[in-house]
Parts: sequence; structure tokens; C-alpha cells
Amino acid sequence: MFGELDMSTVNQVDADALADARNREWARLDELSRQRLDGAGVDELITRYRAASADLADLRSSVGSSPQSAYVSTILARARLRLTGQSDNVLRQIARFFTLQLPAALYRLRWTTLVIAVASLLVVAVVAVWVSSDPALVAALGAKADLAYYAEHAFTDYYTENPAAEFAGMVWTNNAWIAAQCVLFGVTGIWPIMVLMQNAVNVGLAVGIMFAFGRGDVVVLYLLPHGMLELTCVFVAAAAGLHIFWAWLAPGERTRGVALAAAGRSLGTVALGLVFALALAGTVEGFVTGWGLPWPLKIGIGALALGLFLGYMLILGRRAQRRGETGDLTEFEAGTPTLVVG
Repeated sequence: MFGELDMSTVNQVDADALADARNREWARLDELSRQRLDGAGVDELITRYRAASADLADLRSSVGSSPQSAYVSTILARARLRLTGQSDNVLRQIARFFTLQLPAALYRLRWTTLVIAVASLLVVAVVAVWVSSDPALVAALGAKADLAYYAEHAFTDYYTENPAAEFAGMVWTNNAWIAAQCVLFGVTGIWPIMVLMQNAVNVGLAVGIMFAFGRGDVVVLYLLPHGMLELTCVFVAAAAGLHIFWAWLAPGERTRGVALAAAGRSLGTVALGLVFALALAGTVEGFVTGWGLPWPLKIGIGALALGLFLGYMLILGRRAQRRGETGDLTEFEAGTPTLVVG
């Protein structure tokens, strides 16, 4: 009908009027979202964010999609990202993991690792002495001919019967899986201890049989190059698992769930970190232990591998701890912690 107003035209006029009235405030919000802010700046950003959100709601209810609403929506998205934070890029996250999170987590385990190492090596020594000094016990382990073949051939052939790369990959994946189990199933409190005891007894039996057949020098020379780092990794994994168990058993002022989650986040990184350490141990075992290099060089390579790991764990770990790192995620990644008394 002649003279009837087009409501879409009216609404667009209202949108233009609102844009003219609010344009300076929107521009200020956009400016704040691009700056480093102090407390007052954050307060202003929040206030202007709420006001612009109300403006966007008015625009969408009156005209729906429009250039003005698209502009305000873009500004609000940038401001929201400024308020909630944004994750670092992948390269920064990787660098932070290897320079701060992982060494800090390893450093937390240093004393527990030492206690576990001493206890495990003591079990190895006791079993080895017991077996090597008791002929009846040796006889109970198997036929003399089979044990003699093991001592003379099978023990050393194990390191060279497969291609070096294949053998290194095999022992790496096997040991990485064992270490991961110690960490991930550590909450049981039983699994790490079971793995440690089984490993210590098996090594002790092997050493005892070798000594019983006069091959003690061989077993020591073949175990040292890769065993120094390999066993240390197992000790660290068990320590991480037991720390997770202890966080659940004795959570302190926190709830068991919160304590367990924090320990799992901060020490679960150890399982991933040990994959790389055990790859180094596997490389030494596959390409060094069983092959024709002078024994001082072989043991020196093994000692260097262990030294690199301990330096990473103790030196970088101490520096990371001094910076306040615990191995846990950042507060933005993990969520704001609940405050407790004490």
C-alpha cells in the first residue's frame, strides 16, 4: 500500500544509528584487545566487552546479519581471545616440554630413584651371590649342559643374533612399554614394585649363572654399556609410578581426585620422556654392546649416555624447579587450582 514503511529499511537506519553512536566504544574495545594490559586495563576490557555483547544482541535482533553485526562480532572474538588466553604454538609447547616440564618432573624423582636403584641392585647382588655359591641351586635351575651353553654362548649371542637396527628397535619398544606400565599403573602401588622385583631377580639369576660357570667378567662387560642407562630409566619410571600412588594415598589438604590428577599430569610426562632415553639405551645395546669395539670404549659410551641423562635430569631439572616448574601443565591448560587452607 502506498505510504507503508519498509521495516527492513527502518531497522537498517536503526543499525546505522547504533553504529554511529557506539563506534568509538567499539574501536576502544578493539584497541584494548591488542594491548598488554594492567589490572585497570583488564577491568575496562571486560566492561567494554559486556557492552559490545549487548550491542551485538540488539543488532542481531533488529536486522539479523549485517555489516555492523559482523564488525562487532569480529571485535568481540578478538577480545574474548584476549580475555581467555590462547595456547602457544606447537614449537613453543615442544620447547617448553623438553626444557622445563620434563626435566622438572624428573628432578622431583631424584631421591626416590636413588633409593629404588640401591634397593634393586642390592636384590641383584643377593640373588647373584646366592645362586653362584650354591651348586644345588644352580642344578635346580636346569640341566647343567643347558646352563653351560647359556653361559658360553646364548648370553652373548643374544646381542648379535639379529641385525643391530632390528635388535635396537626391539629392546627399545619392549623397555619403553615396561617403563610406561610402571608410570601408568603406578597408582596401584603394586605394579612398579612387581616390575622392579621381577627385573632384579632375573638379572640376579643371569649374573649368578654366569659367575657359577666362571664367566663373571663377561656378564659385567656385556651388561654395563647399555644397562647403566636402561636400568636407570626403569628406576625412574617406577619412582614416577610410586609418586602417583602416594599422591592418591596421602593427598594432604587436597581431595584425592585433585591430588591424583595433578600427579598424573606432572609425572605422566615421564613416560613420554623415557621413550627418548630408552631409545638411546637401545641404540647402545644394538650397536655397541655386542659388537667388536674395545671394552673401555663400550663402557665409556654407556657411561656417556648415562651422564647425558643424569645431567638432563639433575642440572636442567634443578634450573626448571627454581623457575617454579613442577612438570604440571600451565594453569591455563590445567584449569585454575582450588585454593585450600594450609
